[in-house]
Amino acid sequence: MSLVEQVMGEVNQVMGMIDEKQLKDAESVIQKDKRIFVLGAGRSGLMAKGFAMRLMHIGYTVYAIGETITPSIQAGDVLVAVSGSGKTSSILELTEKAKNDGVKVVAVTSHSDSPLGKMGDVTIVVPGATKAGDGVKSIQLLSTLFDQSVHITLDVLCLMLSRRDHVSNDTAKATHSNLE
Repeated sequence: MSLVEQVMGEVNQVMGMIDEKQLKDAESVIQKDKRIFVLGAGRSGLMAKGFAMRLMHIGYTVYAIGETITPSIQAGDVLVAVSGSGKTSSILELTEKAKNDGVKVVAVTSHSDSPLGKMGDVTIVVPGATKAGDGVKSIQLLSTLFDQSVHITLDVLCLMLSRRDHVSNDTAKATHSNLE
């Protein structure tokens, strides 16, 4: 079996374990009349930013925590926090502060019983291998399988949101960057 086939097998295995009810629960929290904030460290942060970009394309007001132009988060906003282990201290600290301020939390992690998983008003479990070696085992380095699977999972969530909100591909394309 080739490396490509092995990697695709791993991704397919993880994606087959995604609970679509968790995505529907997240869909109910993420609404156009809410500001959406994303948070993650390292590659998890890149996956969160990719999600933010796609949310912007389908008409959401969305910000990435840590960027210089990100406003303060307020009660009634939604925070999507991503951490494979669910134990990353910087993510937990900021998520806890937001939750205490009345922000709804969508946690994306490999373990529902992790500190981040327990903090989520909605938790999406993506059981791909993390850098700690937990989750579905992988031949890939560190948290690659988790990151790949989070990217696909959050893209599926965006597809669900775009269908619910009746946002076509042409409408999304109109908001895509034109300074490339």
